[in-house]
Amino acid sequence: MNSQKDSKFLHNYISDITNVLNQRKNYLSNLLKLKELIIKIKKKNKKIIFVGNGGSAATASHASVDFTKNAKIKSINFNEADLITCFSNDYGYKNWIKEALNFYAEKEDLLIIFSCSGKSKNLLNAARYAKKNQINLVTFTGINTNNPLKKLNSSGLNIFVNSKSYNQIEIIHHLFILVTIDLCIGKKNYPVS
Repeated sequence: MNSQKDSKFLHNYISDITNVLNQRKNYLSNLLKLKELIIKIKKKNKKIIFVGNGGSAATASHASVDFTKNAKIKSINFNEADLITCFSNDYGYKNWIKEALNFYAEKEDLLIIFSCSGKSKNLLNAARYAKKNQINLVTFTGINTNNPLKKLNSSGLNIFVNSKSYNQIEIIHHLFILVTIDLCIGKKNYPVS
């Protein structure tokens, strides 16, 4: 066991995340814009739809439950195995989210997409569908500032995490969406029943 090497790795890892978070000027205004958009969605009695692949799908699940339960804002995600396998089988994997939106989304809902690379075809097709069908779109991306999802949403709100590490990007996406829940609630400590 090389505890000195491991300690150095952890120190550098946490420092990397801290350095990305220290670019807060870029994040604060976007998180405030996201909060304003979400409050408008709530006032219009619309819903938030969260999507992502892999770890980002887990973030989507967590966010949809906490927005619904704690912030009292209707939210869903598409992480049910039967939905994914049925729609992937019938429409192809690159189109399954787009088709789920066709069935579940309504005009003026909000689609929030989490994607580290911004390259996944299923997420790009979902974003195109949202733009075409007057569904509000917010994207969380990373890796490359010119990623396809960020470019596709160039006129909308994209929260870009300036890192090349998938796990660090996912950690920060998760942090930012949970911070936004508390921002919408207006406090960080509240009873959870």
